Amino acid sequence: MDERRITQGMRPGLLDGRVAMITGASSGIGAAAARLFAEEGAAVVLMARRGDRLKLLADEITAAGGRALAVAGDVADTDDARRAVEAAVAQFGGLDCAFNNAGYGTVETALHETPDQVFDRTMDVNVRGVWNCMKHQLPVMLARGGGSIVNTSSAAGRYATGASVPYVAAKHAVLGITRAAASEYGASGIRVNALVVGTTRSEMIETAIDLYPQLAQAFIAPQIQKRMADPREIAEAAVWLCSDRASFVTGVAMPVDGGISAQAKAG
Repeated sequence: MDERRITQGMRPGLLDGRVAMITGASSGIGAAAARLFAEEGAAVVLMARRGDRLKLLADEITAAGGRALAVAGDVADTDDARRAVEAAVAQFGGLDCAFNNAGYGTVETALHETPDQVFDRTMDVNVRGVWNCMKHQLPVMLARGGGSIVNTSSAAGRYATGASVPYVAAKHAVLGITRAAASEYGASGIRVNALVVGTTRSEMIETAIDLYPQLAQAFIAPQIQKRMADPREIAEAAVWLCSDRASFVTGVAMPVDGGISAQAKAG
């Protein structure tokens, strides 16, 4: 975290004075986003199931001069999502932007061999989780006169990447929700966009590689840059979309995927 910018005000932050909610914030892209949003001046409300890790991250941000609040909860539970939004209003006075990033996936299994509970959990976190968060975020933003929401999709939201069928279906659904909501709320000053994320060196990916080492090359092969993304690289795109520099950008599925979208075999 860039403590110097927070404590000394080296330059204006892209999100100075804003309040942001970030889900899936206990690790990977979400944790990187928590740090970066705070560095850029936002007060951050962090949500994930692992409350102990959230608390440590919130304490880290606060110690560096930022403003952070940890709210443990599961995005698949609408009451938990509501609590997080209400905490943002109570603690920081409102909500200006949200990065709905919580996700769930499993190693690929053939559709006919995939247990129903895996399908259900994948949909609950990736699709219903975005739905639940937006359902509670939007009224606060409407009352505030505008806002920006960024949802995390995936290259699997556009192509059959080899990920599990439930995951591909769920990430396609995230793009549908994003586009429909952008159309519905654009005239009210709320922008809604999605990130089409390539393979990112997150805790979930590292765990999969530990279990199945052959996946490392499979993850890297489709990407033009022949590497995985660092979580902060994804967070940078989310910050930009939430900032005024993206003021005329809405309804977009922005690739941050190492070039997967640019390749003919993917398109």
